[in-house]
Amino acid sequence: MTKPRVKLVQYTPEPDKLVSAAARLCYSRVGAENIMEDLTEQEVNKFLGILIEMGHQSPIEHASFTFAVEGVSRTLTHQLVRHRIASYSQQSQRYVKLDQFEYIIPPHIEAHSEARELFRRAMEEDQGYYNRLADILYNQHYTNFIKEGMDEKTAGQAAQKKAIEDARYVFPNACETKILFTMNARALYNFFSLRCCNRAQWEIRRLAVEMLRQVKKVAPVLFKNAGPGCLTGPCPEGRMSCGKMVQVREEFGSL
Repeated sequence: MTKPRVKLVQYTPEPDKLVSAAARLCYSRVGAENIMEDLTEQEVNKFLGILIEMGHQSPIEHASFTFAVEGVSRTLTHQLVRHRIASYSQQSQRYVKLDQFEYIIPPHIEAHSEARELFRRAMEEDQGYYNRLADILYNQHYTNFIKEGMDEKTAGQAAQKKAIEDARYVFPNACETKILFTMNARALYNFFSLRCCNRAQWEIRRLAVEMLRQVKKVAPVLFKNAGPGCLTGPCPEGRMSCGKMVQVREEFGSL
């Protein structure tokens, strides 16, 4: 099973301090010119504690985090982009010809020999159909473009783009993709509360936990209580709860 490759590639410098400064501006007389000065570690903890206790989350929007992710499926990214307060850049199947696409195998399929073999066979067939469709469509478009008066180089480039634009429709949700995205800390809090939950789909949960692990290294105070909704209160899933709140709290307490 391919593991996602997740890297926090960029983030707001000193995110804990910046958000604390924003909170400081809201709740004290200090001027804007001096808002970042003389903030001690104790004050950072104090102001972030006030935010968390009051549920005043708007100041945490000032901190943003950018992740580069590979080794995930289109099934995952279809879920990921539903988090609308974010910016996404994803590898295009329209412009990038996949001569041998990689794919993600779900754990339960990989653990079963017969299921795994069927799955691999289906992936190989998809690649074969893609190649054949791309060739057929390329020849058709190339011939038409030449007839329209294009030179050979331009006709070849245009024909390939149009060919793979349609041939990509045979690719499965398992197809591996690459994506870079940016979220602010408030959007991440929401993302973690939903996607770190045991009831989240396995692949996006695995991504969310690794993302949380990485942001905690650079903003430990800001993300101290981030994670599934049951970390700081009752399970928000109600009767749909996984029933493992104690284990979940232990897992994220040592993250």
